[in-house]
Order: sequence, then C-alpha cells, then structure tokens
Amino acid sequence: MKSRRSRRKRSYRRLIVLTMGLVVLLLTGTAYMFFNREIPPNRPADSELMASDSVLQVMIMGVDQRADDVGRSDTLMVLSADTKNDKAFLLSIPRDTRVYMEGNGYDKINHAYAFGGHELTKKTVESLLDVPMDYYIVVDVHAFEQMIDAIGGVDIDIDQRMKYEDPWDDDGGLVIDLYPGRQHLNGEQAMEYVRYRDEEGDIGRIARQQKFMQALLDQAASPRLLFKLPALLEAVKSAVHTNLSTVDLLRFAAMLKKVREHELTVATLPGKPAFFQDISYWLPDIKAVRTELAGILGAPMDADRTARVDQAVLLYAAEMPKGLEVVDGTVMTKKDARSAEAEKALPPAMISVRVINSSGINGAGAEAAAVLRRKGFVVSAVETGTTSSREQTSIMTAADNVELFYGMPFPCVIMAGGERKQAVLNIGKDYRR
Repeated sequence: MKSRRSRRKRSYRRLIVLTMGLVVLLLTGTAYMFFNREIPPNRPADSELMASDSVLQVMIMGVDQRADDVGRSDTLMVLSADTKNDKAFLLSIPRDTRVYMEGNGYDKINHAYAFGGHELTKKTVESLLDVPMDYYIVVDVHAFEQMIDAIGGVDIDIDQRMKYEDPWDDDGGLVIDLYPGRQHLNGEQAMEYVRYRDEEGDIGRIARQQKFMQALLDQAASPRLLFKLPALLEAVKSAVHTNLSTVDLLRFAAMLKKVREHELTVATLPGKPAFFQDISYWLPDIKAVRTELAGILGAPMDADRTARVDQAVLLYAAEMPKGLEVVDGTVMTKKDARSAEAEKALPPAMISVRVINSSGINGAGAEAAAVLRRKGFVVSAVETGTTSSREQTSIMTAADNVELFYGMPFPCVIMAGGERKQAVLNIGKDYRR
C-alpha cells in the first residue's frame, strides 16, 4: 500500500512541466535562436537518423527529482524548429508510450529517465522517431507555482468544471476546484489546471497542457513581462538543466515578441491506448509520426525510408506481449478495456477503503469504519486528516463501484475516480448518524 501511495503522489508532481522556464526561456527563445541560425546542429556527422541542417530538434523533459528517487520524465516533448521556413512543431509524447529502451527492454517511456537519465531518454526518443535530438532540456517541476506567480499569473478559458481530490498527494492532499469560463490563474490554480485528469486520461491532460502553453505564449509576449524578468529569472535559474549555454537561455527571454511572429504547431504522438495486466499503455503509430516528421524535415519517404519504417513497425508488433488488449480510438478509460465480465462492479469484500477523519468529530472515523465493515468492505486504515474543518463528507471510488456506496447512513458525496479496488472516505463536518 505504501509503495502504491508513493507512486500516486509522485505521478501528479511529474505532470507539471509546462513551466514558465520551459515556455518563456526555452520554447519561444529556442525557436527564435533557431530561426536566426545562431545555434548550430549538435549531432554526429555519421548519424543514420533522418535529419536536416535547417531543422533542429530539442527534447524537453519535466522531471520531479527527489533525494530518494532520480525521478521520471512524465512530461516529454520534442520541439522541431524549421529555420528555413520560420516554423516550429511541438510533439507531445504521452508518458505511457510503450517503447524499447536499450538495456531495459520494452517499458513506458517515462521510465527511461529513471533507468538512464536524459542520455537514455534521448536514445529512446531517437529510436522511436528516427530523428536525432540536437539538444535536451530538463525542467525541475517543483518551481512551477513560483514561476507563474513571478509573471503575474495566466489568463485562460476553462472549458469544463474541474473537481477532483486525492488524499495521497504530497503536502496533505490535492484538491482541484476550478470553474468553467475565462479565468485568471495564479501559480497554485495553474498547477491544478495542468494536473487535472478526467476520463480522457493522459491524452486529455496533454491537450490541456498544450492549451495552457498557448496561453502562456500570449502572456509572455506582453511588454509588461520585461519588468518581471528579475523575479522570473530568480525562480527558474535552478530549475533548468540543459546542454544549451546559460548565455543563450538568458538571451531567449528578451526575444519573445520576435518569436510570436512565427508559426507554432502542436500535436500529440499518434497512437492508440491499450492495457496489459491492468497497466495502461500508449501504442505509438510509428509510421504516421515518422512520415509527418519526414515532411517537416523535407525528407520524402523514399524506398529506403519506407523500408526502414516498415521494419520498425513489424519489429514493434512482434514484441507485443501476449494478452495485451488494444482498443481502437483515441479516448478511453480502464472500463473500456476490460471484458464485459470484468466491467461488473466488484463485491465489497474486494474493495479496500481508507477512512480519513477531517471533521474534528471524535470517534467519527472509527464509527464510519464500522459501518463500512458491516457492509462488507475492507477498511485498510483509519486516519486523522491534516485538517479538522473539512465541510463535506465524500467517498471516491472507481466509476464501476459507485453504486456499492449508495445508501450510507450518513450524508456524503460519491465521486468517481481512483483505483478499481480502492476507495477513500473523507469525513467532513456534515457527518452525522
């Protein structure tokens, strides 16, 4: 249980990589420098990968590094800057993308950083895309809030109600509570926006991250940002690790207006979702992404390139594990991937419930736990919350199991979310029997 909670805590943190340092100092500034041919390609002369002297590639990773964990690059993007046509293409690679990693076999691409840092991540991305990565940028996600606050916040249109809670998150629990409409987000609220996960999973989150990036670009182009540069640079100076020089990074911040004049296209690695042993994966469409990149590089798919990509597709298919469930379409949930029999709600005896007393009412946790046990649930823990003034009692469980919690002898809101065999009862001040 502890290791699973630890993974859940860290997974949310790692998703927050669309930082001001990334967008302002790196994305826009890098594009400007590339457009003006001030940074040469950084690749071996004898590389067999698809390449162009006028298109440079930058691999961008968001990493949550800790004293006891090297971290994972759960946000991974590749920026292709076309210096000849003054365009930039940004490709988001889902963290669940199943790829081959040298020395580690097939696994999720976000594990590459944990296995071998940015070097192994670079090799893995190059092998997937068949394109050389000229530069890398690693962004520490911990400074996200400070960076957004340093520029005075971000304006963005929120297209849906965003309500989510995760008591396993760091800092005493995660609460996302945003309303639809035009909003001005401070650092904390911006963090909530880019962390939010709905039924579309990682693909939906990537779309919101890309939207957030566009909003940041608009904000960054404002002349008022120049007055905020000292605070911004202070916030990002220790958050970025790259093989681009410090001088280049500092020059980037002064070039926002010029960059905004050029075209930026964003996309997500094409593919489809799948599950293997109840673990989610994103299976890339290798031929589609390589064909698109070949067009960007001005390298048509001739006979040699076609044969090379066909071989890669066949090898990838041959290494699919037996029992992997592939689902057509780009949006799905775990429920979509399970068989009709598995879609049925689990019996209460297979659901482990964590009880958190955040009400300040003595004995409420033990009392509620007794109710759950009488209904057949397994109570894994009864804990005192980090607050004693929570207003509303809530139960979070997988969507398939929501109906099992109907008819509780105390008022509560039941929310869909979390692992299929787990649930969380968080008791608020409205608790009464």
